[in-house]
Amino acid sequence: MNISNLKVTDVPGKYQITGSLDADEIIALAIKLARNKLKKGTMFNSPSAVTDYLQAIYATEEKEVFAMIHLDSQHRVIELETLFTGTISSASVYPREIIKSVMNKNSCKLILCHNHPSGLAEPSTSDKAITTKIINALKFIDVEVLDHIIVGTESTVSFAERGLI
Repeated sequence: MNISNLKVTDVPGKYQITGSLDADEIIALAIKLARNKLKKGTMFNSPSAVTDYLQAIYATEEKEVFAMIHLDSQHRVIELETLFTGTISSASVYPREIIKSVMNKNSCKLILCHNHPSGLAEPSTSDKAITTKIINALKFIDVEVLDHIIVGTESTVSFAERGLI
């Protein structure tokens, strides 16, 4: 994406808009900046910082998307990875593929994430069941799931904050 009227300033992380942007350009830019923020080595100073970035990236998806933030032993980001894309109301999630990805990335900890295209972030019975299944599968390889965040259009739900993990 190339937005010609967006300039980087002398202050790191600050940008200056030199012209007008339409709504699609603003959304695309927000997603790009959020993805850049989740680059390798990033450490978050609060759970809300993680949910803010995930909401910027996944809230506008029209299909259900399941992703993971791979973390090292010091909780630094290795990579944000989108693993599964489904339909408007569900995505098939396979613990075997999650384990393969974790092993390839050498992850020590994970934050799971998926969106609800309906806009409502409340976890379903299926969401809770797959989270438990993933946690149990990852125990065999000593990888901890720190959270599972569901992204809606207006809000997010953290399994950790709700005591579900």
